[in-house]
Amino acid sequence: MNVVPDTSAVIDGRVSERVEDGSYEGVTVVVPEAVVGELESQANDGLESGWDGLEELKRLDEFRDDGTIDLRYVGDRPSGDQRSRAAEGDVDALIRDIAAGNDATLLSSDIVQVEVARAKGIDVEYVEPVARGVVDELPIQEYFTDETMSVHLKTGTKPKAKRGSLGEMRYVVIDETETSEERMAELANSIVDLARQSSDGFIELSDDGMDIVQYRNYRIAVARPPFADGIEITAVRPIAKTTLDDYEFADELRERFLERKRGVLISGSPGAGKSTFAQAVAEFLNDNDYAVKTMEKPRDLQVGPEITQYGALGGKMENTADSLLLVRPDYTIYDEVRKTNDFEVFSDMRMAGVGMVGVVHASRAIDALQRLVGRVELGMIPQIVDTVVYIEAGEVHTVYDVTTEVKVPAGLTAEDLARPVIQVSNFETGRPEFEIYTFNRQVVTVPLNGDDDGGAETGVGRIAKQEIEREVRSVAHGHVDVELKGDDGAIVYVDEGDIGTVIGKGGGRISDIEGRLGIEIDVRTHSEKPGGRGAGSSGGDPGGNGRGGAGSGRDGQVGEERGSVVTPEITSRHVVLDVDAGVGETVEVRANGEYLFTATVGRGGEVQVSRGSAIAEELEDAIDRKRTITVVPAR
Repeated sequence: MNVVPDTSAVIDGRVSERVEDGSYEGVTVVVPEAVVGELESQANDGLESGWDGLEELKRLDEFRDDGTIDLRYVGDRPSGDQRSRAAEGDVDALIRDIAAGNDATLLSSDIVQVEVARAKGIDVEYVEPVARGVVDELPIQEYFTDETMSVHLKTGTKPKAKRGSLGEMRYVVIDETETSEERMAELANSIVDLARQSSDGFIELSDDGMDIVQYRNYRIAVARPPFADGIEITAVRPIAKTTLDDYEFADELRERFLERKRGVLISGSPGAGKSTFAQAVAEFLNDNDYAVKTMEKPRDLQVGPEITQYGALGGKMENTADSLLLVRPDYTIYDEVRKTNDFEVFSDMRMAGVGMVGVVHASRAIDALQRLVGRVELGMIPQIVDTVVYIEAGEVHTVYDVTTEVKVPAGLTAEDLARPVIQVSNFETGRPEFEIYTFNRQVVTVPLNGDDDGGAETGVGRIAKQEIEREVRSVAHGHVDVELKGDDGAIVYVDEGDIGTVIGKGGGRISDIEGRLGIEIDVRTHSEKPGGRGAGSSGGDPGGNGRGGAGSGRDGQVGEERGSVVTPEITSRHVVLDVDAGVGETVEVRANGEYLFTATVGRGGEVQVSRGSAIAEELEDAIDRKRTITVVPAR
């Protein structure tokens, strides 16, 4: 009698089981090389099934040595393409061909393989598959207490957990015994198997070296080599389920959500309680007869069964958005909005009339809104997001109301400087705290609640000072100092030989600068400055070009902020700086430490300056003089 076991029968140990009970005594076991290839591939991938199958082959070899059975390996190993198409039946077809060619009985616990073999007239024996790694509960459940938010396990380290209340989490050792590689492999396999077999779980993502599992209210990331340097398990669960009534401003927020469909960003640092608040908002909207859906990757919001949770369709959230527009939800909870593509999807759905609630990582409330800058048109921001909720330590810390108005920005006085201004107001007090607008071709975010020092170093005054410095330095050859006087006046100190150049013929040049910035400028020599020329200057810069030293630029702070050195690329139309900053961030560009201009980082992490502009000419001049170009975050 000849028997051909397929991969499933070998992994489950069904051949040796029959040899031991005497039913296969004296048979010839024909093992296809295709089975060996599959087992080897699984073992190389770190799968326990591959190692179990290889152990079975060792046992069969021992039975052959003692004369209990005859053992032969036949056929060709499957090619890489065939192994990659194993799920489509390519390897199974090779095994069936060997069974038919050797007049053998095919032994399998794969029901599809069995039915195909029967249809082809092959003698086949079906055996029930072995339930591998089945557990009734999560194997790392023991590490969780009522105050445990997350558990962190890694090969060769002591188990740790984050425990405590929201805002007071402690990262602590929970077991003094280091976990072995064998124990970690056992836990990892059990978790993945449990997610596959239980109706309470599913595998959100499975790739080489990483599995993301959702089991009940636990989100578990299982990382393995070579993706990680060791087996690592990170399990996270919410430790609180809240309602909107549990938060400050609950009455006001309820009215705001029910008034009309909103665009809301829920922001905060990791672990602050953003998703918990988003879940409370989702439940509130659902209870008030709104059709609510979620967009999540992975799906881990703890919401009721009436709220359908959608993942990334085909791996892309834009596909999910297209589907949701057909479903016609009133509100969609988007958890989490991080990449440019996420913001674009969020914006598209909001502009389509869907109420949107997005969860965003941000260290300040205003940072959440700034992440839209550069990703969408500035004037569209209030239509996309009208409310920002900042969560800190599980509580609503700040709520901003976002509106737009055509006005003269705070700190400027000339009526002809009116422009569209995004006002970010404190929801509790109604007072504007930030303004966002285009200032001298740059998008700026200006705080309005700084210390009152006459506008010299806060809000628009600080930005105006930088712009005055840039404008004057573009024509002056020597050192330039700017001193602001109130909101609409400034004194510029230059070398005596630069006075005429800066003022221009008939005062035309300085009048042009005053008109564009809305600030009256008085031009004086350094000798007229209190303290004289030496104040804040070393008399010569490191490059030896006589344009000021460590005290030049911004109030002598150049030596403290070196910044990242960049190499500008000059194209036919632009001077391009590849900066190490995120899209929408505001940065300062300097040459040998001296301030040149402020810019907002665009897509691709680039700052582009149009050639022919005053900024570009100054930048190109600095490049020609081989000055070091650096970029630092704007303050």
